[in-house]
Amino acid sequence: MAVWADFETNDGADGAEVRFSGRLTLARMGDLPQRLDELGPISLLDLSNITRIDTVGAWIVTRTMHRHDAKVVGASTDAQRLLDALANDTSEYRVHADRRPAWVRMLEQLGTASVAIWNELLGIIGFFGAMIVALFNQVRARRAIRWNAIVTRFQTVGVDALPIIGLMSFLIGIVIAQQGSVQLKQFGLEVFTINLVGRASIRELGLLMTAIMVAGRSGSAFAAQIGTMKLTEEVDAMRTIGVSPMEAIVLPRVAASTITMPLLGFYASICAIVGGGIFCWVGLEIPPLTYVQRIREIIPMTDFWIMLIKAPVFGILIGVTGCYEGMQVRQNAEEVGKRTTSAVVAAIFLVIVLDAFFAVFFTSLGWN
Repeated sequence: MAVWADFETNDGADGAEVRFSGRLTLARMGDLPQRLDELGPISLLDLSNITRIDTVGAWIVTRTMHRHDAKVVGASTDAQRLLDALANDTSEYRVHADRRPAWVRMLEQLGTASVAIWNELLGIIGFFGAMIVALFNQVRARRAIRWNAIVTRFQTVGVDALPIIGLMSFLIGIVIAQQGSVQLKQFGLEVFTINLVGRASIRELGLLMTAIMVAGRSGSAFAAQIGTMKLTEEVDAMRTIGVSPMEAIVLPRVAASTITMPLLGFYASICAIVGGGIFCWVGLEIPPLTYVQRIREIIPMTDFWIMLIKAPVFGILIGVTGCYEGMQVRQNAEEVGKRTTSAVVAAIFLVIVLDAFFAVFFTSLGWN
């Protein structure tokens, strides 16, 4: 008994007459489709000698029938049922999909990423609006502010972050002073290293690096905590007993990050200035007293006010982004990790974009 799918051909009046034999199944198909495609016009497909047929075999027959307008005879009841199911299928399938040009795939990926970023931004803006509404409702209803929750977040966002932020800022101050002095030494202007360290630390880098660190520490913690609460249905339980998740979960975290960011930014700036001062003392032989006097002369109060204006905005942004991503967790624990990563990436990206906007805005005001 024939096992492998095969066929014989006879010349007919309108084309070749193909008589199949064996098992017309995927496992026993072999090179039959390729040999069948090499034939010329086909007028008849005889299935009376096949011992078994599956969906793939029926599709081969149907495709050949449509391609050559051939007639099918000798089909068993099972074979005819499969052929009827595929009767209207005239599509051409390929084992491997056509590979589009690389530039098309690149543009498609870019478009998909752009749409995702835009939707994420709209979601964050909408979440911020919902938070403002919740705050207004809380004030209007004269419900007590959850100071215990806010103070607890002070510990997480502020106090626990002091060592790492201080060390990071101290080392950044040393790096700024070292790299700046190398370039300024070519012109004999090493003393202006103090200007570079002082203004860069107070106006930009101290607060920016602090915001990035807080986004990595606290923003991710917010997303992970709220995401876990979503999975364990604690958020739904709050709504069931009449407690607003916005008031109980989101507002304390956003308030804590908003209040602590100016303090952490100022602390980081001082640590960076101290690091730069130690390098100037050791590497450039500038006395500490001279360094402090020069710092007082070259840092205008506008730089200090710029830092205090930007810091709360960065704090709100980090808190809202972390809480928003946590609230988007829906399915499983794996999504908690994805949303935590998204919270850090989105917060850092938005902080840098806003910092660039603030730089242009304050420069246009003449706060140089």
